[in-house]
Amino acid sequence: MSDKRNNKVQRYRLLQIDEEIRSGKFPNATSLSKKIEVSSRTIQRDIEYMRDMYNAPIEFDAYKNGYYYTEENFYIKSVPLSEGELFSVALFDQLLEQYRNTPLENDLRSVFKKIEMSLPNKITLDSSFLQNQTTFIPDQMGIINPENFSKIFSALKNRHVLDFEYRPLQKTTWMTRRINPLHAVCQKGNWYVMGFCHDKKDIRVFNFSRMQNVTESKEEFDIPEDFNPDKYFDKEIGIWLSATKKYTVELLISAEIGTFALERSWNKNQKIEQREDGSVWVSFETTQLPEVKRWVLGQGKTVKVLGPDELIEQVKEEVAAVMGMY
Repeated sequence: MSDKRNNKVQRYRLLQIDEEIRSGKFPNATSLSKKIEVSSRTIQRDIEYMRDMYNAPIEFDAYKNGYYYTEENFYIKSVPLSEGELFSVALFDQLLEQYRNTPLENDLRSVFKKIEMSLPNKITLDSSFLQNQTTFIPDQMGIINPENFSKIFSALKNRHVLDFEYRPLQKTTWMTRRINPLHAVCQKGNWYVMGFCHDKKDIRVFNFSRMQNVTESKEEFDIPEDFNPDKYFDKEIGIWLSATKKYTVELLISAEIGTFALERSWNKNQKIEQREDGSVWVSFETTQLPEVKRWVLGQGKTVKVLGPDELIEQVKEEVAAVMGMY
């Protein structure tokens, strides 16, 4: 019997076992083997598989001589998917490559495996054709301690004060920090936690990969009623420490990359027009001048800043500093 056929048969057995356990009849390996027409040993292997793959809360009641769920609402169900949805699930496995060696990888792969195993008996999922026909180039992530990752999100969920040591980008030493974690942001593969810093008495943003010795305290806090994370980052541009003032950015993009400029979505309220020489004028509002500056410098001579004056001066200073290096 092929592996695919084996997987389909096993999925069907798991659904049968699940149904019998949820019925409250306290089935055991012997009764299940008779009903499903397999050996008791196969049933026992399936029970262990359900515990490992589905985290099924299965326990054995010695008095009633049968299995039961310790969580009443737990169940295993088939998931009906359209052809397009099946393709998306197959693609999802490849997209997980961008999370390789990150704290999210194992959990996401576990979710994917459970979805695959829950497919109806007549449906198989084959993503092998994507391996040679698609390539994914993920954004590079900083290295995050998996334990720290879990502790940060636990503190966010429980509204507990977070203690840790932090090394800012410009520093070589670690500093002790204590924050009320308010919001998490993932930007281009990198994770940040936004919180009220007890030391600075203000909202600050901290990169997960620059945190160590993270501890979730038992001290609780309330989220301020006027807290709005959108004040501290721009979903189209990015996130930057303490940047909250809005600026109107104007860029003149040369005809050399004019098509790229027209294709890009800068901001939902952007203004954009192409001039007779092929160059493109773009205007949008953002709080994130540092991120815009990084992008402009990365484009070299193909992009000129027309405003605001603050951004023009920042670009000039950066260019002068680079020239001074050579």
